[in-house]
Amino acid sequence: MAKNAVAIIPARGGSKRIPKKNIKDFFGKPLIAYSIEAALESGLFEKVVVTTDDAEIAKIAKEYGAEVPFLRPKELSDDFTGTQDVIDHAIKFLKNQGENYKYICTIYATAPLLQARYLIEGLEKLEQSDAVNAFSATSMPFPIQRTFKINRDGRCEMFTPQHYNARSQDLEEAYQDAGQFYWKKQEKESDGIMFGKDSIPIVLPRHLVQDIDTLEDWDRAELMYKVLHQDEFDRWNKLKKKLHNKKNIINFSKGNVYFMSVGQNIGHESYGKQELFLRPVLVYKKLGKTMFVGIPLTSSKKEGSYYFSFNYKKGKTSIAMLNQIRVFDIRRSEYLSGKINKNTYKNLESKLKEFFEVTPSINDGEWPTRAKSDKIIPNVDENVK
Repeated sequence: MAKNAVAIIPARGGSKRIPKKNIKDFFGKPLIAYSIEAALESGLFEKVVVTTDDAEIAKIAKEYGAEVPFLRPKELSDDFTGTQDVIDHAIKFLKNQGENYKYICTIYATAPLLQARYLIEGLEKLEQSDAVNAFSATSMPFPIQRTFKINRDGRCEMFTPQHYNARSQDLEEAYQDAGQFYWKKQEKESDGIMFGKDSIPIVLPRHLVQDIDTLEDWDRAELMYKVLHQDEFDRWNKLKKKLHNKKNIINFSKGNVYFMSVGQNIGHESYGKQELFLRPVLVYKKLGKTMFVGIPLTSSKKEGSYYFSFNYKKGKTSIAMLNQIRVFDIRRSEYLSGKINKNTYKNLESKLKEFFEVTPSINDGEWPTRAKSDKIIPNVDENVK
């Protein structure tokens, strides 16, 4: 039986213009970590596979949750090997292991601005159409009809001089490859042109797109990332206002798992990721039309009485952070990710009961005593004469 989807991230070790580019530090993490984390956050994939010829890249990829089932042969790791040859090699390896996937998603290792929501959009649109491919794209920042080249004499020469006097608003908008991800249906063949009739473009805003091929590109990507993340609390407050005014109130029930905008929170409180501050949240108990007691989830390995490990998607382990349980409003939800079964819910109830019984309160379970120096604010009524 064919599995649904796998992500394949090509990352060779021999980058020339930016040495060790794929694992170079980018705001505290190796560059490839952002692609791996976005893929895992999407919850779409049976597994996230990194294909590399480099042992150091393989080690780092595993640390961030990817699988590296093989080291790529040297003949597929030089400057002249195309991405498709690398992907075909990975697919063939998986097939030899008995793994056949309906959808393959190639994700570049150099995409720190990649967001899980666009991976999700790509698969959804591909599933709902007869197209073969869905890939990241963005609009051109200027009309391509007004572009020119510099000829051998050092002079300008327009590609389409007939458009010299045309107004920008009268010219057709053009788009380009965003270089982040490429979905493909394995069961169908295309005309071989990614930017052709068999493909659906997933259009990203330009501020989330930057190729990283040179040091200048790297500097620009860092500036863009910094602007996007320089003040998480201000960005969260703006988003929170929009969520508060959300009109579409969905029906929900206990046991459902939603990706929700949980926000940018304080200290060790769980927080959300990417543009919408998303994190999966399990509905534990419904409190009304919009309110419920929820438990934030993580994919990071955690053990102890504060955590409950379970699977609600085949092959995917999630950890319920019991110490983060709180009340949520369903207007925070972005999309439904899945649902736990009755047995898992019962086990969760037992784990929560145990958690609340063993979790120490103030003074190891005793009510706080009043020190002599403590002052108690008198009740207002006591001051009434």
